[in-house]
Amino acid sequence: MTLLSLFDQSLIQRASKQALDFNGKTYTFGELEDRSNRLAQLLIKKDLKQGDRLSFFLQNRVDVIDLWIAGVKLGLVIVPVNVLYRERELKHILSDASPTALITSKDMASWIPQGITIWDVDQLATEASHESSVRIENKVTNDTPLSLIYTSGTTGASKGAVLTQGNFLANGHTLVSDWQFTDKDRYLATLPLFHVHGLGNGIHCWLMSGCHMRLTERFEHAHAQAWFEEYKPTVFFGVPAMFIRLLEIPEVAAKAIGLGLRLAVSGSAPLPAEIHGKFRAKFGSVILERYGMTETLMNVSNPYLGERRPGTVGLPLKHVETKICDEAGQLVGDNITGELWVKGPNVCSGYWGRPEATAQAWIDGWFKTGDIAIRAADGYITLQGRRSDLIISGGFNIYPREIEELLLEQPGIKEATVVGVADPIRGEVPVAYIVADAATWDEAALRPRLASQLASFKLPKAFVRVDALPRTALGKVQKHLLPPLKS
Repeated sequence: MTLLSLFDQSLIQRASKQALDFNGKTYTFGELEDRSNRLAQLLIKKDLKQGDRLSFFLQNRVDVIDLWIAGVKLGLVIVPVNVLYRERELKHILSDASPTALITSKDMASWIPQGITIWDVDQLATEASHESSVRIENKVTNDTPLSLIYTSGTTGASKGAVLTQGNFLANGHTLVSDWQFTDKDRYLATLPLFHVHGLGNGIHCWLMSGCHMRLTERFEHAHAQAWFEEYKPTVFFGVPAMFIRLLEIPEVAAKAIGLGLRLAVSGSAPLPAEIHGKFRAKFGSVILERYGMTETLMNVSNPYLGERRPGTVGLPLKHVETKICDEAGQLVGDNITGELWVKGPNVCSGYWGRPEATAQAWIDGWFKTGDIAIRAADGYITLQGRRSDLIISGGFNIYPREIEELLLEQPGIKEATVVGVADPIRGEVPVAYIVADAATWDEAALRPRLASQLASFKLPKAFVRVDALPRTALGKVQKHLLPPLKS
């Protein structure tokens, strides 16, 4: 079994079936097969060969799907680049990956640093349309690299995870099975295709199941209600920030949308338990939270059939082994905090050009995620934050997520994040950054409420109101970009 053989269950066996609509235009699976074949023929003419790297810097569009399928057929290494990145980030990734060329659009080309070979996406599509639609297949295996995807770089320079065709095969095959995708599903795809959530999960579940997909250029909360009401999706993948905006949909409309929504998946950032409950109450649909990483694709998921427990990421997927270890790498028992390690065919082969970083992150085939977690006696895993986010105050460990969850339960607080700042006596102390309504913000009332529910060393030393939290395109808070605490 190969990745392409699973795609072919749709590209070939469902050739006449409506597969996709985007910007008012529809495509069958057979048309997508032809488009990717023509692009592959053109890339061969441009001297691309198996193992060569080819990058894209694009908003969601059908051309990204064409490129991805052509890359699978030719054994290319596709390098997606976050569309929010600008010169500094672009220069780092493109110099690190050294792709043959970068495919982008005219309106985005001005951001590309000098010295990079640029191929205009529209011109490429025009050229490809004149090529033969005969399929070209290079000889690939499950160990053949398919993509070089860079970590979000929230704490430093991003690293390129080398993901193979086998990584994507194992991930997609399990998700289609465990989340019970069928060709009758309707998937509303608003996640960016430069990220593994939208690409490795969304696109692969769609192609492997043969369901219908509506692709949008991006998520737009102003249009979300209309999209749901018109398209009537059975499946939606999102990040917590999207689900927070969906809660703005009126009650009656939300209930109607929820009736047809069999699977709403949240990932890429922790979903506050409060949002989980509010969505269930308003839409009548229970969000399925799961946990994955750029380096590993999906690791853990709440069950499709069974308890979707708020605040947890669920149970290990069937192709994944997990364990929780202390700082010495020794196993810890249930209900004891430690670092989550994972192993499986979903885990990438290492970091591109970073042998030292690879050696530090992998031990005897186990990948050290850097995520702090705790496992309940029945196997459910709860994440408590990144190891790098751990605050040690006066010898006590403080996990920011515990405080953040409590803050989000307070009236008027829309968003919250907690970081550690240096303290001459305690080493570090927690500080909370808050997005809150000015009319309801009352720090004097908030402090005693928190003090009644938190140990004294966990109580934030200060509360900083901000207009918005700096986030990545997938909703992760970039704590290093928060404004400094005023003395």
